[in-house]
Amino acid sequence: MRSDKGHPIVDEHGQIKIRHGDEEIRFSQDPFPLYPGEKLYGKVSPLQVVAPLTALKLRAIRDYTADGVSYAAGDEWLFEGPGTYLPRVEVQVVEIVRSQIIRPNQALRLRAKKEFVDFTNIRRQTAEEWVVRDVGAYLPGVHEEVVATVEAVILTEKKALHLRANRTFKDFYGMERKAGEEWLITLRQAEKHIPDVYETVVGEVNITTVTSRQYCVVLDPIDEAGKQTFGSRVLRKGEISFFLQPGERLEAGIQSVHVLESDEALLLRAREELKDGDITRLPGDRWMIYGPADYVPPVSVEIMEKRRAIPLDENEGIYVRDLKSGRVRAVTGAVYMLAPYEELWEKELPAVVEELLTKDADQSSGISQGGTGKLRDKTRVVTYRIPNNSCSQIYDYKAKKARVVFGPELIMLGPDEQFTTLNLSGNTPKEPKVLNAIALLLGPRFSTDAVVVETSDHARLSLKLSYNWRFEIDRNNEEDTRNLFQVPDFIGDFCKAIASRVRGNIATQSFDNFHRNSSDIICRAVFGSEEDGSIRNRFHFKSNQLVISNIDIQSVEPVDQRTRDALQKSVQLAIEITTKSQEAEARHEAERREQEARGRLERQKIEDEAEAEKARKDLLQLQAQSAAVESTGQATSEAKARSEAAKIEGQAGVKQAELKSEAAQIKATASLKVMKSEQEAEISYQKARNDLEIHKARELAEIEAVKFKKIVDAVGADTLKKIARAGPEMQAKLLQSLGLKSFMITDGNNPINLFNTAAGLIGAHPQ
Repeated sequence: MRSDKGHPIVDEHGQIKIRHGDEEIRFSQDPFPLYPGEKLYGKVSPLQVVAPLTALKLRAIRDYTADGVSYAAGDEWLFEGPGTYLPRVEVQVVEIVRSQIIRPNQALRLRAKKEFVDFTNIRRQTAEEWVVRDVGAYLPGVHEEVVATVEAVILTEKKALHLRANRTFKDFYGMERKAGEEWLITLRQAEKHIPDVYETVVGEVNITTVTSRQYCVVLDPIDEAGKQTFGSRVLRKGEISFFLQPGERLEAGIQSVHVLESDEALLLRAREELKDGDITRLPGDRWMIYGPADYVPPVSVEIMEKRRAIPLDENEGIYVRDLKSGRVRAVTGAVYMLAPYEELWEKELPAVVEELLTKDADQSSGISQGGTGKLRDKTRVVTYRIPNNSCSQIYDYKAKKARVVFGPELIMLGPDEQFTTLNLSGNTPKEPKVLNAIALLLGPRFSTDAVVVETSDHARLSLKLSYNWRFEIDRNNEEDTRNLFQVPDFIGDFCKAIASRVRGNIATQSFDNFHRNSSDIICRAVFGSEEDGSIRNRFHFKSNQLVISNIDIQSVEPVDQRTRDALQKSVQLAIEITTKSQEAEARHEAERREQEARGRLERQKIEDEAEAEKARKDLLQLQAQSAAVESTGQATSEAKARSEAAKIEGQAGVKQAELKSEAAQIKATASLKVMKSEQEAEISYQKARNDLEIHKARELAEIEAVKFKKIVDAVGADTLKKIARAGPEMQAKLLQSLGLKSFMITDGNNPINLFNTAAGLIGAHPQ
């Protein structure tokens, strides 16, 4: 303990009084002793230097007063650098606080740890957050906490920032924002934006650009007062660029202006009552805009579809349904544009008919469909080309009548018409409902069937029969044409009838008799016999006018295996005998042909040798002639060559002389032309120069004359007269001042005739 003067205090016993448990910090001073009871804590340490842009966070650990300021235990404050910190026992250094560098396009987001007043004299509440935007170093206060560094969003002409308010506050631009409110920050307000603590960045919004050939419809637009009108629609046509405000959206994106050609139209429907020129459109009204034209629909008009005129050939058509009456009709052979209250109607066909039409179309056998590929366009009139010698039945369900069309012909189905489908038997033996057809072939055709019969001696045989059939009808007879489709499966019907007759007749015949006379037995069983016993040549079905004209037995095979083996052995034996006889005949024929060929070969050799000798003789003769011709030709060619060489040399000399003469003449002519050109150029130059001199002299003379005239005009005639008279008058006045009555002044160089002059002068003035 020390007194006021700094001396240690001693007790009554002379002992130094000490402050037990207390500490003291001593700075630079003279050396000092440690009194009894004092103890050095640690070692001598240098003072802490606080660098620029840093600070020490201090906390009072006990109450004390320094420099007139009272501190309570727990108070915190900063000691900012640069400087040297002098420690106190009442103060604890908590940490070193470093400045945060705020770069351009950055800001610092702070949070208050407790209620205090910041450096801008704004009172901050506990947990309140704010943003510091000043560029440079920022030293956070003792009650401030750095939350994050906020990057600025750079705004351009094509980009805006979509923000949302977390609570009601006043933004950086002085606008009051309500909690939940959304807005845009564009380049018009700022080049960059640092989001505030109460702002949430929803996203970046790109500019919407609409060209002169585009338009868009904005839903829930914001009006001029800044309020959003929900349920409204606004049309915006180009050229225009804008940002979609929060809550606004495009109905169908940016759409192109509808350009209609001469064969196109737009089907429109009114969303609400509107005035279309002089016409008042009620909600739900439909009308069409025909091309050529450009069209941008108002917000009260809905474009239902774009229609094009459908060109139809005489063999093409479409089904059209009237929406008001519901009536369906077929339109063919014209260019047709649907009316506002008309639509294309799809005609449904049974699956069997669809399959048959598709199959015929793939085989290019006559179906004409309105589309490409295997799928039929159901809105096109169903057309079917009936092949020759065939017919089809068409039933009209509305008129309840059927009609038969004979080929070759093109069938075009009406809206209420359908094909009559035939389900015919097929395969061998015949099975029902194997073949489906919409065209009935009139024949002649053939069908094959397998029939199992049993003879009177119980031999079971399998017959494969082929029938020729055709329809015999009068196309002008309505009853005959109607009977054609009375039997749906006429093939199965006549095959069963013939098989029944064949089985009944063969049952009365033995196997041996049937094996020898199978054809006659079957034909007689099917066709029957005349009164004279001859076999008929036809089997007629009156129900549908079908006629069977011939029967062919393709094969007869026993059903029993033993009978089949016996027949096979007999057949094999007969085949073997026939084969051996044919082999012997073939061997004899081969030997004979071999002998004949050998004789022809020997004779041909002798003839070839004779021909060779003859050819060798001709060759030797030709070689001799060739040698003679070669020697004669060589001598002749050498002589001709020497003659031609001499001739060419002479002609070359003559030609060379002519060319030299022409060259000399050309050279002389060129020199003469050059000289003439030089002289003409010199004459022209001299003439031009003389003309220039004359022109120059004339111009100078005119200039002098004009100059003199202007001088005279400027001075004036009276002035010149006065100038001319000024000298003599002044001289006369001078002489008068001398008192002379009569005088004459001369320079003495020019003679003067004084006879007459003096006579005139003397006595002129008697005074």
